[in-house]
Amino acid sequence: MPVRILIADDHGVVRRGLRALLSSRRGWKVCAEVANGRDAVAKVKRFTPDVAIVDIGMPGLGGLEATRQIRKASPKTEVLILSAHGSEKLVREALEAGARGYLLKEDADDSLLAAVDALRRRTPYFTSRVAEWVARDKSGAQSKTRRGLLTPRQRETVQLLAEGKTNKEVAAILHISVKTVETHRANIMLKLNLHSVTDLVHYAIRNEIVHT
Repeated sequence: MPVRILIADDHGVVRRGLRALLSSRRGWKVCAEVANGRDAVAKVKRFTPDVAIVDIGMPGLGGLEATRQIRKASPKTEVLILSAHGSEKLVREALEAGARGYLLKEDADDSLLAAVDALRRRTPYFTSRVAEWVARDKSGAQSKTRRGLLTPRQRETVQLLAEGKTNKEVAAILHISVKTVETHRANIMLKLNLHSVTDLVHYAIRNEIVHT
């Protein structure tokens, strides 16, 4: 059976480049291409790919939240996070979301095929640089308090608000009431000690929830 792969990235040129690399491997098939996290989750539910390559920074629903939903919807689909940025914090959050690999876009030419091959065999994959971040982060991450970290729904709310959506628009996208959005927003501001939408936007940019 062919290895089925989903590509999720909001840049068309990146998707085309990834498809070109993947098509060079016999027996591999790109079953879907999408430009945002919500479509990625929907296509995973439809096609149940073996591997989903997910950009960490996409509009509407970021790669981390998409990964959580993908893993819940299709536990057999392995997720490879693709990112222009890297840090111990981002890699840790990707692993906590359920990703099994983390690849910087600048390394994709050399490492994408090896990463997908590892994940299809249920083996985690990190380049040597990312593996160093994982190793450095392991000891400290387990002892850090989780107080102050956002829930997946709160992260979704932060992303949408930081992208300029109104409470009503957020409610429609998340299929919840405006009152619930207002409650999430108030809890987020309190938890993060933020005092304005500007503070919220700055937080979202610093923590790679949205990208400028």
